[in-house]
Amino acid sequence: MPRPAPARHLPGLFLLIWPLLLLLPLAAPGPLTLPSFRRLGHRGHRGSPGRRPALAAPHRAPHSEAGVPGGTRNAGICKSRPLDLVFIIDSSRSVRPLEFTKVKTFVSQIIDTLDIGSADTRVAVVNYASTVKIEFHLQNYSDKQSLKQAVARITPLSTGTMSGLAIQTAMDEAFTVEAGARGPTSNIPKVAIIVTDGRPQDQVNEVAARARASGIELYAVGVDRADMESLKMIASDPLDEHVFYVETYGVIEKLSSRFQETFCAVDPCVLGTHQCQHVCISDGDGKHHCECSQGYTLNADKKTCSAIDKCALNTHGCEHICVNDRTGSYHCECYEGYVLNEDRKTCSAEDKCALGTHGCQHLCVNDRNGTYHCECYEGYALNADKKTCSVRNKCALGSHGCQHICVSDGVASYHCDCYPGHTLNEDKKTCAAIEEARRLVSTEDACGCEATLAFQDKVSSYLQRLNTKLDDILKKLQINEYGQIHR
Repeated sequence: MPRPAPARHLPGLFLLIWPLLLLLPLAAPGPLTLPSFRRLGHRGHRGSPGRRPALAAPHRAPHSEAGVPGGTRNAGICKSRPLDLVFIIDSSRSVRPLEFTKVKTFVSQIIDTLDIGSADTRVAVVNYASTVKIEFHLQNYSDKQSLKQAVARITPLSTGTMSGLAIQTAMDEAFTVEAGARGPTSNIPKVAIIVTDGRPQDQVNEVAARARASGIELYAVGVDRADMESLKMIASDPLDEHVFYVETYGVIEKLSSRFQETFCAVDPCVLGTHQCQHVCISDGDGKHHCECSQGYTLNADKKTCSAIDKCALNTHGCEHICVNDRTGSYHCECYEGYVLNEDRKTCSAEDKCALGTHGCQHLCVNDRNGTYHCECYEGYALNADKKTCSVRNKCALGSHGCQHICVSDGVASYHCDCYPGHTLNEDKKTCAAIEEARRLVSTEDACGCEATLAFQDKVSSYLQRLNTKLDDILKKLQINEYGQIHR
């Protein structure tokens, strides 16, 4: 039995052994043995369970009505860390059938406190006496009901106590990737809980040392006649957090709540102490992080959220233009000449000419891509503003008034001309015949007075004869027309 602690340490010692006192039967005879161990706290570095800091005391799980840490209330605020957990249970002859049932109940109760699943905790059971039997591997069951049913079917082997062989078998066969254990990169702790009531009959210390060196964390639970020194050789450091002892199998079930605390992390998301403005995500080990609802981004304080620019994220789906709204939402718009479709995302070209907003002076021509251009009537040219029109050829317009020929002099001017044998009159529009008069023009000196008079007489005589001929022609036409009428 360890030496009594000095008086100045009595308050701390009392707090240390108080949970163990509650585990002992009220009428247990004989002197009280004070084991030198206590439960583990939260996981430390490298993903393995570590000593709980003193400051974590205010968040410690409440005691149940029986005085044992844990209970139904604790199950509501704790989330177990993912583990590859192997139970190594002693079923030698010294363990009576009823006591072995108590061990299986103890295992099932621990399973009840864990989050079981392929991505959470995986469980295997190694049964041993003088021989070793792997009842099921880590990969066999992924739900609590199936696991507990498999545990209930285990039967004792009923011979010697080969604890070293059991640990070696667990290390070689149960904690392998082929059997369902997760690899070193997963950072999932490998934990073994060995339950025994006797002294090992083989060299357990060397095997346990190799198991610990391989990364397996060993807990030793001793019952009744279990050898305390052997338990210490098996368990990982610190021993006071990895060695458990109870005097009878009748109270071993109460240790399940101790392991619940060991493998359980307080969940601030459930407790409501996270201070996340939107969403709290539990990361296990009592850790969490905040996230924001869709359309928001986490601020630098990692707790509050601000509306994000959906347009800047380029996930808006707008075909043309995304317009960010102040509320953290957005809406789509279209380029000029397009209209938004019913899906409020895509755009279709609109007919600017039909809308009457084109500004074209003469003609609006609609283009296929939702644009348009202006054109002018024939005889006009489009101005530099691409909207208005100016006359290009007055002759082509047909409004020039020339009797014979219209000659264009540029963009907006023209003059009239006459066919050969005609001359332009003073109105600059109409023409008169000049062919006969030209033939009568004398080649004599027109400057002489006699010649001029003679020329004038000839012209007058010619005109008289021409008029006489025209009168004869008109009379003949009238007579002809009269005769046709009176036939």
